Amino acid sequence: MTRPPASVQLYTVREQFAADPAATLQRLADLGLRAVEPYGLTELVDQVAPALEASGLSAPTAHATVLGADLDTLFTAAARTGTTTVIDPFIPEELWTSREQVAAIAARLTEAAERAADHGVRIGYHNHWWELEQRIGGTPALEVFADHLGDGVVLEVDAYWSAVGGVDPVGLLERLGERVVALHIKDGPVTRETERQLPAGSGELPIAAILAAAPQARPVIEFDAYAGDLYDGIAESIRFVRTLGVEL
Repeated sequence: MTRPPASVQLYTVREQFAADPAATLQRLADLGLRAVEPYGLTELVDQVAPALEASGLSAPTAHATVLGADLDTLFTAAARTGTTTVIDPFIPEELWTSREQVAAIAARLTEAAERAADHGVRIGYHNHWWELEQRIGGTPALEVFADHLGDGVVLEVDAYWSAVGGVDPVGLLERLGERVVALHIKDGPVTRETERQLPAGSGELPIAAILAAAPQARPVIEFDAYAGDLYDGIAESIRFVRTLGVEL
C-alpha cells in the first residue's frame, strides 16, 4: 500500500498566508513540499488558487465547512484548486452528546458526499478532542459516528487531539481502518494548551506507531500554535517523518 506524500495544513501559517499567500506557499515549496492543505477553502479560494499555481504546489485535501454550506460554491472552489477531498474541520462540541445527534451528523455528511461524488470530490471529517472525550454507551463519539457514515465519507484523524481526548490514537486508527485517508501530525505534551505544541518527534506522541497504524493515510503536518519559528518547526517535522519513510 503506497502512502500519499506529506503535506502541511495552511492553518499553521495562517498569519503569514494572510499577509502574502504567494510568498507563504513558495516558502513551503522551498522546504521540499509538493502539497498543502488549505483551510477555509470556499472563503479563501481567490487567494489559494493563484498561490498554488505560482508555487507549483497541489492541494489534494482541503478544509471547508460542509454542513450548512452552499455545496455548489464549495464544489466550484474545489475544482479551481484541484482538490479531491474536502474535509469539514469542525462540528461543535455540543452536537456530539447523544447517539441521535451523531447519527444525524453522519447522515448529513453522507448526503453531502453523495452530491460531491458527481463532482469527483470526496467528503471527510476532521476531529478535535471532544469527539473522543465524549462517550456514547462507553464508546468514543467519533467511533459511533464512523459506524453511521455511508461509504462515501472519509476521515482525517488528528492524532494529537485524539490523545488529548483520552483515546490512544494508534488503537483508534486500527479500529477505523481504511476510512482514514489523512492524518494530522503534530506533537507535544498532549494538552489543550496549543502554544506548547512541538515538531513531530519532539513530544509524547508515538508518531512512528501512528503512521504505521494508517499506512494508507496522507500525513499532514500541523501546528495549532508554536512558540518557535514556524518554518523551522515545519522543517523539523518534515525531517522527522522522512526518517520514518514518509515521502514529500
